[in-house]
Amino acid sequence: MKTSRILIALLCAAPAAFAQKLQLSGDAVKIGLLTDMNGVYSAISGPGALKSAEMAADDFMKANKDFAGKVSVIAVDHQNKADIATNKANEMFERQEIDLITDNVNSATALAIASVTQQRNKLFINTGAGTSQLTNENCNHNTFHYAYDNYMLANGTGTAVTKQGGKTWYMIYPNYAFGQNLERQMRAAVEKAGGKIVAPSDATPFPNTDFSTFILKAQSLKPQIFGTMQAGADLVNVVKQYNEFGLKKQGIGLAIGLLFESDVAALGQDAYEGATATVPWFWNLDKKATDWTRRFEKEVGHKPSFDQAAVYSAVTTYLDAVKRAKTDDPEKVIAALEGHGFNDFFAHNATIRKEDHRVILDVYQVKVKPKKDAKEEGDYYTKINTTSAKDAFTPLSESKCKMATTASR
Repeated sequence: MKTSRILIALLCAAPAAFAQKLQLSGDAVKIGLLTDMNGVYSAISGPGALKSAEMAADDFMKANKDFAGKVSVIAVDHQNKADIATNKANEMFERQEIDLITDNVNSATALAIASVTQQRNKLFINTGAGTSQLTNENCNHNTFHYAYDNYMLANGTGTAVTKQGGKTWYMIYPNYAFGQNLERQMRAAVEKAGGKIVAPSDATPFPNTDFSTFILKAQSLKPQIFGTMQAGADLVNVVKQYNEFGLKKQGIGLAIGLLFESDVAALGQDAYEGATATVPWFWNLDKKATDWTRRFEKEVGHKPSFDQAAVYSAVTTYLDAVKRAKTDDPEKVIAALEGHGFNDFFAHNATIRKEDHRVILDVYQVKVKPKKDAKEEGDYYTKINTTSAKDAFTPLSESKCKMATTASR
């Protein structure tokens, strides 16, 4: 009698156990990076981000035998053009059957990818573009924003620099979605902290090499802080000319909206000495960050940008959600991501907010140290403050996000 009950229980459980098996479309998880592989932002992302995603996939498959050989990664170049990003995203989802697009870099292309992702009911986890519109007024059910955004950058740097005595500002920004959005956020943060913008901010062409007109204007205005919202190669050119025209010697401080490690490497850290920025991560923040960096450095030959580190974290977080959902079905993976809390080598005290799909995490205000204080190549930053996850990003009380599910679209 006892044996019969056990057999009956096993037979009843069998269908349920079978239903719990891993179910993948095409029997594989396909991850695509749609990003800048060769252009102005390629040092931030590019081949290094692809290697990071491949490392994440390999590590996940080694730790989860059910996925062995079932995770693949490709990279496609969007050339920093929204129309190309739209076409490539459609092609990746339709022809290449990509489950997730990640990385990106460039806000205009990110907004384009987000729109395609929503239309096709797939997933997009942005790590490299800054516009906070992705999880604010332009949020959608299928898009998540990882690592950083413009609100976080401005709230951290604008507030910290102003409260430390940098009361008067003049700012320049690249004339496309990222720069326009970051300038608005930075101006609001400075003014909220008691600072003053001494002249209207100036838009600069993108990409651009000659910023002399704006540097000369800063000289004449004599603000305490010169704020630059450029990124990548454009930022390098701004900082180079900031030094050539002697703004630092004239006592005009430098506040950088978005700073990557590759930017500092391009000119050398003495060119950036004293500049302030906000970052979500840097390689020697703690032991876990350093240990991962040593692995990446061995593979790639240089230390990672925070975007490249974020790509590893984002790919791992996505694959963990697929594992929990036991499927790559978008709706079930989205449900597994929403509200998920985690800590890894990149993200500290992180939570994926259900309300707007913003990944909140601790972030850091840093100052670039002089080369003489560096313990090794790439030792660029001194941490001057930590902003907690709950305070770093747009409060939900200020959010304009109206999240729609697939059923209500």
